[in-house]
Amino acid sequence: MSENFDVVVIGGGPGGYVAAIRCAQLGLNTVCIDKQTNAKGASSLGGTCLNVGCIPSKALLDSSEQFHKLNHQFAAHGIHAQSVSIDVEKMQSRKNGIVKSLTSGIAQLFKANKVKFIHGTAKVVADHTVTVVNSDGELTDTFTAQHIILAPGSTPVELKSMPFNHNTIVDSTGALNFDRVPERIGIIGAGVIGLELGSVWNRLGADVIILEAMDKFLAAADPQVSKEAARQFKKQGLDIRLGAMVQSVKEESGKVTLTYTKGDSEHQEVVDRVIVAVGRRPATDGLLSSDCGVITDDRGFIEVDDDCRTSIENVWAVGDAVRGPMLAHKSSEEGVAVAERIAGGHGHVDFNTVPWVIYTAPEIAWVGKTEAELKEEGIEFKSGSFPFAATGRAKAMEEPIGFVKVVADKNTDRILGVHMVGPHVSELISECVLAMEFRASSEDLARTIHAHPTLSEAVHEAALAVEKRAIHKVG
Repeated sequence: MSENFDVVVIGGGPGGYVAAIRCAQLGLNTVCIDKQTNAKGASSLGGTCLNVGCIPSKALLDSSEQFHKLNHQFAAHGIHAQSVSIDVEKMQSRKNGIVKSLTSGIAQLFKANKVKFIHGTAKVVADHTVTVVNSDGELTDTFTAQHIILAPGSTPVELKSMPFNHNTIVDSTGALNFDRVPERIGIIGAGVIGLELGSVWNRLGADVIILEAMDKFLAAADPQVSKEAARQFKKQGLDIRLGAMVQSVKEESGKVTLTYTKGDSEHQEVVDRVIVAVGRRPATDGLLSSDCGVITDDRGFIEVDDDCRTSIENVWAVGDAVRGPMLAHKSSEEGVAVAERIAGGHGHVDFNTVPWVIYTAPEIAWVGKTEAELKEEGIEFKSGSFPFAATGRAKAMEEPIGFVKVVADKNTDRILGVHMVGPHVSELISECVLAMEFRASSEDLARTIHAHPTLSEAVHEAALAVEKRAIHKVG
């Protein structure tokens, strides 16, 4: 079947499905093509994020955190429990139910907004044409369009030295689907994915060893934040080894022996499962025909300009497959911006105000520049910080750990970055993103009334501390 549309969107993840909905809202005849399937082989919109990423990992993080609190924190509240156990099957069933609810919700949104959906694998060929094949490789549809939006997403990086066998050596998807708690887990990579998955299974009783090749822990974060986070993770039992270069793996009798070097010495660890979490790569394999004209770099990223235009007129690309951070909310904002540009409006994405969040406990969040980055750029700054331990709400919650730091321009006082580690900072960071979007000063934040008692008072006091006038901080 051959049809013509105003817009063809390839990819049903946070970049693609949001772009498709916004295009339809703006009156554009839109079709979205996506190949994602669930465990039963049926179509499942939402991309990596909803199916095997952000959402299922947060469901497991929440379940495991409740289990951990019951075992280790509730006693402080006078709550006691005996013979506490975890039903992994029930936990996984809950996670799967959440995923199914949200992915089916996107299908309903498509229906409500009159977005046509096609389940299959799409390829861009010459002359603004897109072909679609089914799971058997049979050509089912051919579409032409005025505009094409590429949102293929990303896939886990597989190491040649340890290919996935989806049993003892798994990617992040496999690590979300364990049917029991392994006794010992080796995780390759101490980034966001490695830390979150490590936290899940560590809380449930696994002995978790994280091997990180870099010598710095969470190098992208503020050094004080990463230092505090590392201290808390160590207290929880996560064994994070920096400068650890994995040399080989050997599987025998259901066990995996990891051989790695640290400095001049060689070490070995025997584990039940290995989770490879060394990053993700753009899912552009097979997406573009050789004559379609869209250019990719040597890593598979689609080359785009600041407005997400590719090398071919009216062909756009967003999300994990283009420059910038691989974050669902960044992908969605790019999708909306492109839809509005196609419709003749002005799309806007400010990469300086994209928030980062790591959903461990404590949570980690930041937006804008770190002090180290500002020093490198020669920008004079001032900063103030405030500990959650000095807030009544954090104490009442039995979570008095971490802090908030506000960094501002020394001359103009404009907020340049905010960095947090502590309870629920994934929610607190949005206030700071908004402040930066409005070009607010630290004084603006300091003069804003914050409810008492709340965790957000730490943000308020950190802003006050920029000018050395925090009320509830000594020194």
